[in-house]
Amino acid sequence: MAAIKQTFFQECEEQLTELEAGLLQLDDGNHDSEVVNAVFRAVHSIKGGAGAFNLTALVQFAHVFESAMDRVRVGKLHPSPDVLRVMLRAADVLADFVRAAREDDVVPAERSAGIVLELKALAEGQGVAPAGAAPAPAPVAEAEAELEFIPIAIDLSSFDDLLAPPSGPAGFRIGFKPHPALYANGNEAVILIREVGRLGTLRVTCDTDEAPGLDGLDPEGAYLFWTLELETDKSEADVRSIFDFAEYDCVLSFEPLAAPAALPDLPVVETELEFHAIPVEFVALPDEPVAVAPPAIEAPLAPSPAAPRAAVEPPHAEAAAAGAKREVAAAAAPTIRVDLERVDRLINLVGELVINQAMLAVRVTEAGLARVSAVAVGLDELEQLTREIQDSVMAIRAQPVRSVFQRMPRLVREVAAQTGKTVRLVTEGEGTEVDKTVIERLSDPLTHMIRNAIDHGLEKPEKRLAAGKPEEGLVKLVALHRSGRIVIEVSDDGGGINRERVRQIAVDKGLISPDAKLTDDEIDNLIFLPGFSTAAVVSDISGRGVGMDVVKRSIQALGGRIAISSRPGEGSTFTMSLPLTLAVLDGMVVTVADQTLVIPLTAIVETLLPRSTTVHNYGEGTRLIGVRNGFIPLIDVGEMLQFRPGVDDPKTGIALLVETEGGARNALLVDAIQGQRQVVIKSLETNYGHVPGIAAATILGDGRVALILDVDAVVSASRDDAAAQSFALAG
Repeated sequence: MAAIKQTFFQECEEQLTELEAGLLQLDDGNHDSEVVNAVFRAVHSIKGGAGAFNLTALVQFAHVFESAMDRVRVGKLHPSPDVLRVMLRAADVLADFVRAAREDDVVPAERSAGIVLELKALAEGQGVAPAGAAPAPAPVAEAEAELEFIPIAIDLSSFDDLLAPPSGPAGFRIGFKPHPALYANGNEAVILIREVGRLGTLRVTCDTDEAPGLDGLDPEGAYLFWTLELETDKSEADVRSIFDFAEYDCVLSFEPLAAPAALPDLPVVETELEFHAIPVEFVALPDEPVAVAPPAIEAPLAPSPAAPRAAVEPPHAEAAAAGAKREVAAAAAPTIRVDLERVDRLINLVGELVINQAMLAVRVTEAGLARVSAVAVGLDELEQLTREIQDSVMAIRAQPVRSVFQRMPRLVREVAAQTGKTVRLVTEGEGTEVDKTVIERLSDPLTHMIRNAIDHGLEKPEKRLAAGKPEEGLVKLVALHRSGRIVIEVSDDGGGINRERVRQIAVDKGLISPDAKLTDDEIDNLIFLPGFSTAAVVSDISGRGVGMDVVKRSIQALGGRIAISSRPGEGSTFTMSLPLTLAVLDGMVVTVADQTLVIPLTAIVETLLPRSTTVHNYGEGTRLIGVRNGFIPLIDVGEMLQFRPGVDDPKTGIALLVETEGGARNALLVDAIQGQRQVVIKSLETNYGHVPGIAAATILGDGRVALILDVDAVVSASRDDAAAQSFALAG
């Protein structure tokens, strides 16, 4: 049961994500019935699963939530912004109940009491009640008056349901026909029937007409179906909850067990009646108002107009909808739930397989076997097969960034409400896939950046109107693949970075010297310094100076980089570039001062042979290399990493033209190129410690450890004397 319970909580996380996504779609104006049904099913599924494990508190709250959502589902409650505000808060509290159930904890009463009252008010048709206020009672009034009636003809047959007295126990006639999938998923029809019997008096009839002979019997088939006549005072929802885990694996039908008893013979009145004054009690009926015919009518009452389709659906429509859902579910690709630890172990083993395959290739070469020999041909096939296995295993961990992006609309709503700004969020590339480990660590940086864009980037509505901009600010969140990496951009159409103010704040806080000469890009990057904040007042959103520096460290910990592009009056764009996976990369293996390094292939544009006519000295210790009528810095990698003092003659080496995440181009000087290969990334910080200029390490085919170069860090250090000095100290 513990394993099943753990699976239930995993499914709860998925249902909560679907619940919030659906509510946000409703809030955006998408009132499609499928969206409403998806939200209702999410709450209903959580409630049903919680009931199986006797999680009473979770069941009770989910039931109230479900009742309110049911009114939206049948068209009796319009999903207005006020209603959805309550629903979104209820989704948060439901998540708290799930967490508490998982951790054997209790949700404080003050956390849930107010929202429960609001949900009950919605479920009872009383509208949105103030938080913490008790729902208003149904209005009851008494009056006594002389009532004058005129002769009319009334057909009382349409009021049978209201006037007929109870005729014995209420109940249902239930049709239950399992599909083969019901048994394949571990359910048992007899157990379900037995549970139904616990709700009252049950009579069971089994239909065997579809059962074949023994020669045509499929052991995995389903040939029996049952008619259950249940006398009970329970509601249909209570009975249906028994079939929660089998809902889509069977055909269920419900109808009242017995028709209402016939009324006494009531003739149609067609004569004048004399009435006297009597006290009349008016009680508000639920849901629908009762129309009173005007006195001038003498003809029989016309049938009541048909109810709106969204409000009342015939039973066969519900069955058809359920059938459609089953068809969609059947058409979906089958999936399997696997513990993440098992996938990680598989990836590690495949990584070791890649390393051993590379070692085997080296041994074959050392043995002097010709490339056309059977061993060499088999080795080439093994290399190709290993690469395909590795790509397939890595694809198992790849997930779309949609799970992270779906959390942002809610954040935008909350921050916009706190700041008094009108904000619209646009997302693109939600289907872009990246390694699960990267996705899990993206949430916090994106949260900081979205909050920063709204709080600092976008202007107040009145200021935007004065500047000729729309009152509504725009925040854009985009994900895309570029050069073997994932790029995520967070942009806004606000006022951009006020560089004079940023510089002055940095001077006032002692982060830079007053006479420092900085470029626009360097001023923009001051916001990443620890303790820097442009907020004048500390608030719940910002002002403590622990925002963007945390973002930068989080991105760097993932092997990524973050860059800023800002235009005064037009807005800012923050660009994060991250590896698609933290497990493997394609790299160029090079030699520098008898040391073997790996340079990520995605950073290399081309290779160059330095010549005396293309290499020029510029200032003290700086070299430039001419490339296509231009000059770019030439960086000696061995000197930067303190492997050697420097190269006297650059023409003896090879220059690799690289491009940083910010788009700047530089040339890295190395001694020789060994070749291109895919390497397995091993964390250097986990196994040793942080080394400036080095991103990670790997194991080569000959068993040696090679360091993976951090191209951006080396280029950045070559521009900054202070950073270069830190490299020297580290070396």
